[in-house]
Amino acid sequence: QKWVLATIGIGLLEVFFKGGDLWVWNVDGERFWFSLYTGVVVGVLKRAISRCLVVMLCLGWGVTCDTLGSKFKKVVMLGIVYAGVSTTRDVMTVLAITENEILSVDEAAEILDVVTILTFCTALIDVVFYLWIFDALSGTMQYLESMNQAMKLKRYLRLRLILLISVLFAIVWTVFGIVDSYNDKRMVAEEQNGWVLSAVWEINYLIVLVGLSCLWVPEPGAKEYAYVMELPALGGDLEFDTTIVDSPEDDDDEEETDNEEHVDVNRAVHT
Repeated sequence: QKWVLATIGIGLLEVFFKGGDLWVWNVDGERFWFSLYTGVVVGVLKRAISRCLVVMLCLGWGVTCDTLGSKFKKVVMLGIVYAGVSTTRDVMTVLAITENEILSVDEAAEILDVVTILTFCTALIDVVFYLWIFDALSGTMQYLESMNQAMKLKRYLRLRLILLISVLFAIVWTVFGIVDSYNDKRMVAEEQNGWVLSAVWEINYLIVLVGLSCLWVPEPGAKEYAYVMELPALGGDLEFDTTIVDSPEDDDDEEETDNEEHVDVNRAVHT
């Protein structure tokens, strides 16, 4: 919950800096470079933390275990690689677009070629993230099902549904973009409606963030069952040992009965 809140806060900072750059650009006609590049870096940081957070949740962190061991280092390393590649791509894209008056045509073309390669690398890292997410999610769900953890399993089933919708949304939009790029008259022209291309991905990210936040919304008493095993429902084949165990009072009664019988026997023998 703290990391989700931190991610939301970082998103607010990203919007603040990018909005400030656009506001200054609209008023003065010049870019506010500090706000522009800070917004780019903060946005990349938000996406990297989000991806790592989803992987850690799917591995069962905070639900079935309190630490991930050696897997935590792998998650952090993959997040750092993604942040580095994505930051370089976004910064070079900004340079190629905003510095078109300074850069020559050949230099701008070379930068855009590098951006294309970095975009492919970023997409490849995203694929690794998604494969890891669904593999970890499958393993955690199998564990919860085998241990009869119905409530936790229900939460992970909802998380899987949200992620599947996100993947389907991304695939459909990617196919649409590829098909539209080969049309003579494009439905989404980059010169006029180029902002739509990036806005759709932000909407997809927002859907996942809202869904995950709703699943892990703070609840009263949540810490009491964070790592506690849920008791499964008792089946009808459970048998109980109904053997009656004598109490100490029963032992005293038995001793008195034996003494009375012993006295009666002695009387009979004496007679």
